[in-house]
Amino acid sequence: MIRESKTKRPFITVLAALIAACAWFASREALAQRIETVAGTGRAGNNGHEGAALETNIDQPFGVEFGPDGALYVCEVGQHRVRRLDLKTGRLSTAAGAGRKGYAGDGGAAKDALLNEPYEVRFDRDGNMFFVEMQNHLVRRVDAKTGKISTVAGKGRPAYEGDGGPAVEAALRNPHSIAFDREGRLLIADIGNHRIRRVDLTSGQIESIAGDGQAKLPRDGDAARGRPILGPRALAVQGDSLWVALREGNSVWRLDPGGDGEQETRRHVAGARKGFQDGPAAEALFDGPKGIALDRAGIVYVVDTENNAIRRLDPRSGAVSTLAGTGPKSAGYGGDGGPAAAASFDRPHGICIGPDGAIYIGDTNNHRVRRIAPLAD
Repeated sequence: MIRESKTKRPFITVLAALIAACAWFASREALAQRIETVAGTGRAGNNGHEGAALETNIDQPFGVEFGPDGALYVCEVGQHRVRRLDLKTGRLSTAAGAGRKGYAGDGGAAKDALLNEPYEVRFDRDGNMFFVEMQNHLVRRVDAKTGKISTVAGKGRPAYEGDGGPAVEAALRNPHSIAFDREGRLLIADIGNHRIRRVDLTSGQIESIAGDGQAKLPRDGDAARGRPILGPRALAVQGDSLWVALREGNSVWRLDPGGDGEQETRRHVAGARKGFQDGPAAEALFDGPKGIALDRAGIVYVVDTENNAIRRLDPRSGAVSTLAGTGPKSAGYGGDGGPAAAASFDRPHGICIGPDGAIYIGDTNNHRVRRIAPLAD
Protein backbone atom coordinates (compact mmCIF):
# COMPACT_ATOMS: atom_id res chain seq x y z
CA MET A 1 0.00 0.00 0.00
CA ILE A 2 1.33 3.46 -0.89
CA ARG A 3 1.23 5.79 2.11
CA GLU A 4 0.68 9.49 1.60
CA SER A 5 3.54 11.47 3.10
CA LYS A 6 2.67 13.67 6.05
CA THR A 7 4.39 16.61 4.38
CA LYS A 8 1.95 16.46 1.47
CA ARG A 9 -1.18 16.49 3.63
CA PRO A 10 -1.03 20.19 4.61
CA PHE A 11 -0.45 21.17 0.97
CA ILE A 12 -3.40 19.07 -0.22
CA THR A 13 -5.58 20.51 2.54
CA VAL A 14 -4.61 24.07 1.62
CA LEU A 15 -5.17 23.38 -2.09
CA ALA A 16 -8.63 21.95 -1.40
CA ALA A 17 -9.47 24.97 0.73
CA LEU A 18 -8.34 27.36 -1.99
CA ILE A 19 -10.45 25.59 -4.61
CA ALA A 20 -13.44 25.61 -2.27
CA ALA A 21 -12.95 29.33 -1.65
CA CYS A 22 -12.77 30.01 -5.39
CA ALA A 23 -15.98 28.05 -5.90
CA TRP A 24 -17.66 30.08 -3.15
CA PHE A 25 -16.60 33.36 -4.73
CA ALA A 26 -17.76 32.14 -8.13
CA SER A 27 -21.16 31.20 -6.70
CA ARG A 28 -21.41 34.68 -5.16
CA GLU A 29 -20.58 36.17 -8.56
CA ALA A 30 -23.30 34.06 -10.20
CA LEU A 31 -25.86 35.36 -7.74
CA ALA A 32 -24.82 38.91 -8.65
CA GLN A 33 -25.63 38.36 -12.34
CA ARG A 34 -28.99 39.23 -13.88
CA ILE A 35 -30.41 37.46 -16.93
CA GLU A 36 -32.77 38.91 -19.51
CA THR A 37 -33.99 38.27 -23.05
CA VAL A 38 -32.74 40.69 -25.73
CA ALA A 39 -34.30 39.05 -28.80
CA GLY A 40 -36.94 36.49 -29.63
CA THR A 41 -40.48 35.75 -28.55
CA GLY A 42 -40.07 32.18 -27.36
CA ARG A 43 -41.79 30.90 -30.50
CA ALA A 44 -40.39 29.12 -33.56
CA GLY A 45 -41.33 29.97 -37.13
CA ASN A 46 -40.96 33.11 -39.21
CA ASN A 47 -42.99 36.23 -38.49
CA GLY A 48 -40.88 38.63 -40.51
CA HIS A 49 -37.40 39.49 -41.73
CA GLU A 50 -37.18 42.48 -39.43
CA GLY A 51 -38.93 44.21 -36.58
CA ALA A 52 -38.73 44.90 -32.87
CA ALA A 53 -36.34 42.34 -31.39
CA LEU A 54 -38.70 41.23 -28.62
CA GLU A 55 -41.61 40.88 -31.04
CA THR A 56 -39.78 39.04 -33.82
CA ASN A 57 -39.19 35.30 -33.74
CA ILE A 58 -35.69 33.86 -33.49
CA ASP A 59 -36.13 30.23 -34.54
CA GLN A 60 -33.42 28.15 -32.86
CA PRO A 61 -30.59 30.63 -32.30
CA PHE A 62 -27.13 29.09 -32.18
CA GLY A 63 -23.96 31.17 -32.66
CA VAL A 64 -23.83 34.79 -31.44
CA GLU A 65 -21.10 37.32 -32.14
CA PHE A 66 -20.58 41.08 -32.14
CA GLY A 67 -19.68 42.67 -35.45
CA PRO A 68 -17.40 45.64 -36.06
CA ASP A 69 -20.50 47.86 -36.27
CA GLY A 70 -21.36 47.08 -32.64
CA ALA A 71 -24.41 44.99 -33.54
CA LEU A 72 -24.99 41.44 -32.32
CA TYR A 73 -25.19 38.82 -35.09
CA VAL A 74 -27.19 35.65 -34.49
CA CYS A 75 -27.29 32.37 -36.43
CA GLU A 76 -30.96 31.45 -36.81
CA VAL A 77 -30.76 27.74 -37.59
CA GLY A 78 -34.49 27.15 -37.82
CA GLN A 79 -34.98 29.71 -40.60
CA HIS A 80 -31.53 29.37 -42.23
CA ARG A 81 -30.57 33.02 -41.71
CA VAL A 82 -28.01 35.19 -39.99
CA ARG A 83 -29.73 38.00 -38.10
CA ARG A 84 -28.48 41.41 -36.97
CA LEU A 85 -29.59 42.87 -33.64
CA ASP A 86 -29.07 46.57 -33.01
CA LEU A 87 -29.02 46.70 -29.23
CA LYS A 88 -29.33 50.49 -29.19
CA THR A 89 -32.58 50.58 -31.15
CA GLY A 90 -33.83 47.11 -30.29
CA ARG A 91 -34.38 46.33 -33.98
CA LEU A 92 -33.79 42.93 -35.55
CA SER A 93 -33.01 42.54 -39.27
CA THR A 94 -31.57 39.93 -41.62
CA ALA A 95 -27.88 40.03 -42.62
CA ALA A 96 -27.79 36.84 -44.73
CA GLY A 97 -30.23 34.23 -45.94
CA ALA A 98 -33.57 34.39 -47.68
CA GLY A 99 -35.25 32.21 -45.06
CA ARG A 100 -35.33 29.02 -47.13
CA LYS A 101 -33.11 25.96 -46.87
CA GLY A 102 -30.69 25.34 -49.72
CA TYR A 103 -27.32 26.19 -51.19
CA ALA A 104 -27.44 29.00 -53.72
CA GLY A 105 -26.61 32.63 -54.24
CA ASP A 106 -22.82 32.83 -54.36
CA GLY A 107 -21.76 35.99 -56.15
CA GLY A 108 -24.99 37.78 -55.27
CA ALA A 109 -26.43 39.62 -52.30
CA ALA A 110 -26.13 37.70 -49.04
CA LYS A 111 -29.76 38.46 -48.13
CA ASP A 112 -30.95 36.59 -51.23
CA ALA A 113 -28.79 33.50 -50.70
CA LEU A 114 -30.03 30.10 -49.59
CA LEU A 115 -28.34 28.68 -46.50
CA ASN A 116 -28.61 25.38 -44.66
CA GLU A 117 -28.31 25.62 -40.89
CA PRO A 118 -25.77 28.36 -40.19
CA TYR A 119 -24.27 27.45 -36.82
CA GLU A 120 -21.66 30.05 -35.95
CA VAL A 121 -20.65 33.50 -37.18
CA ARG A 122 -17.35 35.40 -36.91
CA PHE A 123 -15.71 38.53 -38.39
CA ASP A 124 -12.20 38.94 -39.75
CA ARG A 125 -9.95 41.95 -39.25
CA ASP A 126 -11.43 43.72 -42.27
CA GLY A 127 -14.99 43.33 -41.04
CA ASN A 128 -15.99 40.58 -43.47
CA MET A 129 -18.54 38.17 -42.05
CA PHE A 130 -17.91 34.42 -42.06
CA PHE A 131 -20.35 31.73 -41.02
CA VAL A 132 -20.34 27.95 -41.05
CA GLU A 133 -23.28 25.99 -42.50
CA MET A 134 -23.37 22.60 -40.85
CA GLN A 135 -25.74 20.90 -43.26
CA ASN A 136 -24.13 22.40 -46.37
CA HIS A 137 -20.74 21.26 -45.00
CA LEU A 138 -19.00 24.54 -45.80
CA VAL A 139 -18.01 28.04 -44.70
CA ARG A 140 -19.20 31.19 -46.47
CA ARG A 141 -18.08 34.81 -46.47
CA VAL A 142 -20.00 38.07 -46.85
CA ASP A 143 -17.93 40.94 -48.16
CA ALA A 144 -18.10 43.94 -45.83
CA LYS A 145 -18.10 46.45 -48.71
CA THR A 146 -20.32 44.80 -51.30
CA GLY A 147 -22.57 42.55 -49.20
CA LYS A 148 -21.96 39.73 -51.66
CA ILE A 149 -21.65 36.14 -50.50
CA SER A 150 -19.13 33.47 -51.52
CA THR A 151 -17.92 30.06 -50.36
CA VAL A 152 -14.43 29.94 -48.86
CA ALA A 153 -14.18 26.32 -47.68
CA GLY A 154 -16.02 23.11 -48.50
CA LYS A 155 -17.75 21.90 -51.62
CA GLY A 156 -21.20 21.20 -50.22
CA ARG A 157 -21.06 17.46 -49.59
CA PRO A 158 -19.90 15.51 -46.50
CA ALA A 159 -16.53 13.82 -46.78
CA TYR A 160 -12.90 14.24 -45.83
CA GLU A 161 -10.53 15.33 -48.54
CA GLY A 162 -8.51 18.24 -49.85
CA ASP A 163 -5.75 18.91 -47.31
CA GLY A 164 -2.86 20.66 -48.99
CA GLY A 165 -5.07 22.06 -51.74
CA PRO A 166 -7.64 24.81 -52.27
CA ALA A 167 -10.17 25.03 -49.45
CA VAL A 168 -13.05 25.51 -51.89
CA GLU A 169 -12.28 22.09 -53.37
CA ALA A 170 -11.93 20.38 -49.99
CA ALA A 171 -14.66 18.40 -48.23
CA LEU A 172 -15.83 18.93 -44.66
CA ARG A 173 -18.27 16.85 -42.63
CA ASN A 174 -20.75 18.65 -40.37
CA PRO A 175 -18.53 21.59 -39.42
CA HIS A 176 -19.83 23.42 -36.36
CA SER A 177 -17.52 26.17 -35.12
CA ILE A 178 -15.10 28.66 -36.64
CA ALA A 179 -12.53 31.12 -35.29
CA PHE A 180 -9.62 33.25 -36.47
CA ASP A 181 -6.11 32.79 -35.14
CA ARG A 182 -3.67 35.57 -34.41
CA GLU A 183 -2.41 35.44 -38.01
CA GLY A 184 -5.92 35.89 -39.39
CA ARG A 185 -6.24 32.31 -40.59
CA LEU A 186 -9.63 30.61 -40.48
CA LEU A 187 -9.99 27.67 -38.10
CA ILE A 188 -12.80 25.15 -38.59
CA ALA A 189 -14.10 22.55 -36.13
CA ASP A 190 -14.67 19.73 -38.61
CA ILE A 191 -16.50 17.57 -36.10
CA GLY A 192 -17.65 14.79 -38.42
CA ASN A 193 -14.04 14.23 -39.47
CA HIS A 194 -12.70 14.59 -35.91
CA ARG A 195 -10.28 17.26 -37.07
CA ILE A 196 -9.55 20.95 -36.76
CA ARG A 197 -8.84 22.41 -40.20
CA ARG A 198 -7.08 25.68 -40.99
CA VAL A 199 -7.49 27.86 -44.06
CA ASP A 200 -4.91 30.41 -45.14
CA LEU A 201 -7.23 33.05 -46.57
CA THR A 202 -4.40 34.60 -48.60
CA SER A 203 -3.41 31.43 -50.46
CA GLY A 204 -6.77 29.67 -50.08
CA GLN A 205 -5.05 26.47 -48.94
CA ILE A 206 -6.49 24.14 -46.29
CA GLU A 207 -4.79 21.74 -43.87
CA SER A 208 -5.52 19.76 -40.71
CA ILE A 209 -3.81 21.08 -37.58
CA ALA A 210 -5.36 18.62 -35.11
CA GLY A 211 -6.92 15.19 -35.36
CA ASP A 212 -6.39 12.18 -37.59
CA GLY A 213 -9.99 11.13 -38.20
CA GLN A 214 -10.17 8.70 -35.28
CA ALA A 215 -13.01 9.12 -32.79
CA LYS A 216 -10.73 8.91 -29.77
CA LEU A 217 -9.99 11.21 -26.88
CA PRO A 218 -6.70 13.11 -27.15
CA ARG A 219 -3.90 12.56 -24.67
CA ASP A 220 -2.64 15.36 -22.50
CA GLY A 221 0.72 16.65 -23.71
CA ASP A 222 0.53 15.05 -27.15
CA ALA A 223 1.17 16.97 -30.31
CA ALA A 224 -2.10 17.96 -31.96
CA ARG A 225 -1.25 17.33 -35.58
CA GLY A 226 -1.86 13.78 -36.74
CA ARG A 227 -3.18 12.60 -33.36
CA PRO A 228 -6.82 11.87 -32.37
CA ILE A 229 -9.24 14.55 -31.21
CA LEU A 230 -12.78 13.48 -30.42
CA GLY A 231 -15.57 15.63 -31.84
CA PRO A 232 -14.13 19.17 -31.61
CA ARG A 233 -17.37 21.15 -31.30
CA ALA A 234 -16.46 24.71 -30.25
CA LEU A 235 -13.40 26.92 -30.79
CA ALA A 236 -12.14 30.12 -29.20
CA VAL A 237 -8.79 31.88 -29.62
CA GLN A 238 -6.96 34.00 -27.08
CA GLY A 239 -3.39 35.04 -27.83
CA ASP A 240 -1.51 32.11 -29.32
CA SER A 241 -3.74 29.49 -27.71
CA LEU A 242 -6.74 27.74 -29.21
CA TRP A 243 -9.42 26.59 -26.76
CA VAL A 244 -11.53 23.61 -27.78
CA ALA A 245 -14.67 22.10 -26.28
CA LEU A 246 -15.18 18.43 -27.12
CA ARG A 247 -18.83 17.43 -27.25
CA GLU A 248 -18.34 13.66 -27.19
CA GLY A 249 -15.31 14.03 -24.92
CA ASN A 250 -17.23 16.18 -22.37
CA SER A 251 -14.10 18.22 -21.76
CA VAL A 252 -12.19 21.41 -22.47
CA TRP A 253 -8.72 21.44 -24.03
CA ARG A 254 -6.16 24.05 -25.01
CA LEU A 255 -3.79 23.89 -27.96
CA ASP A 256 -0.55 25.77 -27.36
CA PRO A 257 2.12 26.48 -29.98
CA GLY A 258 5.18 24.25 -29.83
CA GLY A 259 8.80 25.22 -29.87
CA ASP A 260 8.75 25.90 -33.60
CA GLY A 261 5.72 28.15 -33.19
CA GLU A 262 3.69 25.87 -35.44
CA GLN A 263 3.35 22.38 -33.95
CA GLU A 264 0.60 22.61 -31.34
CA THR A 265 0.59 20.74 -28.03
CA ARG A 266 -2.69 19.68 -26.43
CA ARG A 267 -3.40 20.38 -22.78
CA HIS A 268 -6.34 18.93 -20.89
CA VAL A 269 -7.89 21.78 -18.90
CA ALA A 270 -11.24 20.59 -17.58
CA GLY A 271 -13.71 17.73 -17.65
CA ALA A 272 -13.47 14.13 -16.56
CA ARG A 273 -16.54 12.39 -17.97
CA LYS A 274 -20.24 12.90 -18.64
CA GLY A 275 -22.19 14.43 -15.76
CA PHE A 276 -22.88 17.68 -13.95
CA GLN A 277 -20.44 18.63 -11.21
CA ASP A 278 -18.53 21.75 -10.21
CA GLY A 279 -15.18 21.80 -8.43
CA PRO A 280 -11.54 21.30 -9.44
CA ALA A 281 -11.33 21.54 -13.23
CA ALA A 282 -9.87 18.08 -13.76
CA GLU A 283 -12.74 16.54 -11.78
CA ALA A 284 -15.56 18.71 -13.10
CA LEU A 285 -18.24 17.01 -15.18
CA PHE A 286 -19.83 18.29 -18.41
CA ASP A 287 -22.44 16.89 -20.77
CA GLY A 288 -22.12 17.82 -24.43
CA PRO A 289 -20.40 21.23 -24.29
CA LYS A 290 -21.10 23.09 -27.54
CA GLY A 291 -20.02 26.70 -27.05
CA ILE A 292 -16.96 28.42 -25.60
CA ALA A 293 -15.81 32.02 -25.09
CA LEU A 294 -13.16 33.87 -23.08
CA ASP A 295 -13.29 37.29 -21.47
CA ARG A 296 -10.41 39.75 -21.27
CA ALA A 297 -9.31 38.36 -17.91
CA GLY A 298 -8.94 34.88 -19.40
CA ILE A 299 -12.01 33.39 -17.72
CA VAL A 300 -13.47 30.63 -19.90
CA TYR A 301 -17.25 30.31 -20.31
CA VAL A 302 -18.61 27.00 -21.57
CA VAL A 303 -22.11 26.33 -22.85
CA ASP A 304 -22.86 22.98 -21.23
CA THR A 305 -25.71 22.19 -23.61
CA GLU A 306 -27.15 18.94 -22.31
CA ASN A 307 -26.89 20.22 -18.73
CA ASN A 308 -28.82 23.37 -19.69
CA ALA A 309 -26.17 25.48 -17.98
CA ILE A 310 -23.40 28.01 -18.51
CA ARG A 311 -20.22 26.99 -16.74
CA ARG A 312 -17.34 29.24 -15.65
CA LEU A 313 -13.74 28.00 -15.68
CA ASP A 314 -11.03 30.04 -13.98
CA PRO A 315 -7.68 28.73 -15.29
CA ARG A 316 -5.81 30.54 -12.51
CA SER A 317 -7.60 28.85 -9.63
CA GLY A 318 -8.39 25.65 -11.51
CA ALA A 319 -12.03 25.78 -10.45
CA VAL A 320 -15.22 25.17 -12.45
CA SER A 321 -18.50 26.66 -11.26
CA THR A 322 -21.99 27.10 -12.67
CA LEU A 323 -22.70 30.69 -13.65
CA ALA A 324 -26.22 30.23 -14.99
CA GLY A 325 -28.79 27.45 -15.10
CA THR A 326 -29.73 24.82 -12.55
CA GLY A 327 -28.82 21.58 -14.25
CA PRO A 328 -29.94 18.86 -16.63
CA LYS A 329 -33.40 18.27 -15.14
CA SER A 330 -34.42 21.92 -15.37
CA ALA A 331 -34.87 22.28 -19.14
CA GLY A 332 -37.32 25.08 -19.85
CA TYR A 333 -37.61 28.83 -19.80
CA GLY A 334 -37.59 31.01 -16.73
CA GLY A 335 -35.70 33.46 -14.58
CA ASP A 336 -35.59 36.65 -16.66
CA GLY A 337 -35.09 39.68 -14.46
CA GLY A 338 -33.56 37.63 -11.66
CA PRO A 339 -30.22 36.01 -10.86
CA ALA A 340 -28.71 33.98 -13.68
CA ALA A 341 -27.93 31.13 -11.30
CA ALA A 342 -31.67 30.48 -10.89
CA ALA A 343 -32.57 30.72 -14.60
CA SER A 344 -33.73 27.89 -16.83
CA PHE A 345 -32.36 27.13 -20.31
CA ASP A 346 -33.31 24.65 -22.99
CA ARG A 347 -30.30 23.28 -24.89
CA PRO A 348 -28.33 26.53 -25.35
CA HIS A 349 -25.50 26.57 -27.91
CA GLY A 350 -23.78 29.85 -28.81
CA ILE A 351 -22.00 32.29 -26.51
CA CYS A 352 -19.96 35.48 -26.79
CA ILE A 353 -18.71 38.29 -24.58
CA GLY A 354 -19.99 41.73 -25.59
CA PRO A 355 -18.05 44.99 -25.59
CA ASP A 356 -20.03 45.84 -22.46
CA GLY A 357 -18.61 42.79 -20.69
CA ALA A 358 -22.00 41.06 -20.65
CA ILE A 359 -22.43 37.45 -21.78
CA TYR A 360 -24.78 36.74 -24.68
CA ILE A 361 -26.25 33.28 -25.24
CA GLY A 362 -28.23 31.58 -27.98
CA ASP A 363 -30.89 29.79 -25.89
CA THR A 364 -31.80 27.45 -28.70
CA ASN A 365 -34.96 25.59 -27.80
CA ASN A 366 -36.34 28.64 -26.00
CA HIS A 367 -36.00 30.58 -29.27
CA ARG A 368 -34.41 33.52 -27.47
CA VAL A 369 -31.12 35.37 -27.24
CA ARG A 370 -30.36 36.08 -23.61
CA ARG A 371 -27.94 38.38 -21.83
CA ILE A 372 -26.19 37.92 -18.50
CA ALA A 373 -24.90 41.09 -16.87
CA PRO A 374 -24.16 42.38 -13.34
CA LEU A 375 -27.24 43.26 -11.32
CA ALA A 376 -26.01 46.83 -11.07
CA ASP A 377 -25.85 47.13 -14.90
